[in-house]
Amino acid sequence: MNTKTETDVARVLRAYGDMLYRTAYLLLGNPHDAQDALQEVLLRYMEKAPDFQSPDHEKAWLLRVTSNCCKDCLRFRMRHTYIDLESLRELLPAPDKQQLVRELYALPARYKTVLILFYFEGYSAKEIAQILGLSENAVKKRLQRAREALKKELT
Repeated sequence: MNTKTETDVARVLRAYGDMLYRTAYLLLGNPHDAQDALQEVLLRYMEKAPDFQSPDHEKAWLLRVTSNCCKDCLRFRMRHTYIDLESLRELLPAPDKQQLVRELYALPARYKTVLILFYFEGYSAKEIAQILGLSENAVKKRLQRAREALKKELT
């Protein structure tokens, strides 16, 4: 294990910052919590200073840590006050997508995570299983249930 420098963190932020922020934002629903989660991910990156086998391994590790940080934040929210979704509307490119994002945000975290990784980040079910530490069948079932839940809410 080696030490991560500011240069390493800057490189990670340039390479994966948008993706990590987008993932955290979709899981948490507001920019402030997403920024906090991203900051926590970068701190863990510096503290743990993991050695990665490849850029894909590094990306998967960062996504998993992001997901875990978001889960921690959501647990905290359950015990404290809740923040609404108004700021999300401002970031959407088209008004017709607002309902979809609202419904996506309303899904449980276990469904949002697999949907984001599958549709937004382009991972396969097998890769998502490795990232989240689940079986491939569990990921497929979560994708199926998430699609069904979205379809039910949107129709």
